[in-house]
Order: sequence, then structure tokens, then C-alpha cells
Amino acid sequence: MGVSQISVFVENQTGRVSRLTGILEKAEISIRGFSLADTADFGIARFVLDRPEQALEALKEAGFLVKTTELLCIELPDKPGALDHVFSVVAEAGISVEYAYSLVSTYVALKVSDIRRAEEILAGQPVRLVEQDELGHVVDGT
Repeated sequence: MGVSQISVFVENQTGRVSRLTGILEKAEISIRGFSLADTADFGIARFVLDRPEQALEALKEAGFLVKTTELLCIELPDKPGALDHVFSVVAEAGISVEYAYSLVSTYVALKVSDIRRAEEILAGQPVRLVEQDELGHVVDGT
């Protein structure tokens, strides 16, 4: 009953992630969640998509090395301790969490090489930059 994740191995070069997202956009595939991790020479882009089979095909056709993995996907209540509760229950069952990331309807944190410049160029885009003080928690919509 899980969801499919597409992992794409990419060289650590400017524009490579944009190429991936461009391929997905051209194929009219919506990104529901993503994670980017890097090492010195390459990175792994992980995506949860609305149409993973079509994404797999499009990315392979573009020459990317891709892999599919099944993930558990949960919806958490917006209250303190909700994530800790899940991690605790899973740990008590002897199951390890290898990695986790959030999906749509959330903030996205990006580690970029030039944060000030990125803020400047994104200020004119259809996104909203979020400040630290906005990350206070909201409990049950109040």
C-alpha cells in the first residue's frame, strides 16, 4: 500500500536538477515530494510523483540512471510530538527509518550555494520566501 519513489543519480553540476525537473514538466508529471542529497561528485534526487511509471520511462529515455523504491507515506496531525510519536512506535517495533522527507502542502528548505542571490532572484517569482519566525507551530488550525 506504499507509494513509489523514483531515485535519480546525477552528477554534481549546475543545472542537472533543473534538467530533471524540466523532463518531468515536459511529461506533465507533478512532483508531490522530493529530496536532494549530494556527495563530492554526484547526488541522488528522490521524487514522489503523481505518475511514477511515466516518470521512470521519461528519465530513462533521457539517459538518467533511475531506481524505484516503495515508501510508506503518512499524514500527520499538525501538533507537537506527532512525528516523534510515529518514530517512537516504529522504533519500538524494531524498524529503522532510513530517511524521511515531507511532501506537498509544506515548506521546502533548500541548501543553495549563494543564499542571498537566490533570495533576490526568487523574490520576483511565484513563490513566497519564508523567514525563521514563521516556522512556529500551529496546533489544530489555531
